[in-house]
Amino acid sequence: MSLDDQSLSVLGANGRLIERYAVSTALNGAGELNGSGCTPRGEHYIRAMVGSGLPENTVFRARRPTGEIYTPELAARHPGRDWILSRILWLCGLESGKNRGAGVDTFRRFIYIHGTPDTEPMGLALSHGCIRMRNTDVIELFECARSGMPVMIR
Repeated sequence: MSLDDQSLSVLGANGRLIERYAVSTALNGAGELNGSGCTPRGEHYIRAMVGSGLPENTVFRARRPTGEIYTPELAARHPGRDWILSRILWLCGLESGKNRGAGVDTFRRFIYIHGTPDTEPMGLALSHGCIRMRNTDVIELFECARSGMPVMIR
């Protein structure tokens, strides 16, 4: 994943590019500290996958489906809500002291790759730390991802 390009690239076993997606990372930039609102850098892996088989635009809170489906009307009733939609790929850092452990733990910071409303721009850093994707894109990524799959953020 490239913070500079605001893109996520899926590479095959041979290192060849399979797919590239536009993303939106943290408005606060790159960083690993708890409470920073930044997107953590370095080596990670997918620790948990949430949302398999659920409808596109399913709304999640605390990694649980709320029973809601995102609509503009729902958004109007909840202004300012940070929408986590469709699928969640929960990341865990692999670098002790950098993105894993006390004060910098990606997993404990609840950093996800997740869907967001289609009205949100991609290619611009606007999230609260997570990696936002278009719903159709995150569902496609979810289908080819596996728990334990490596994720590099730079």
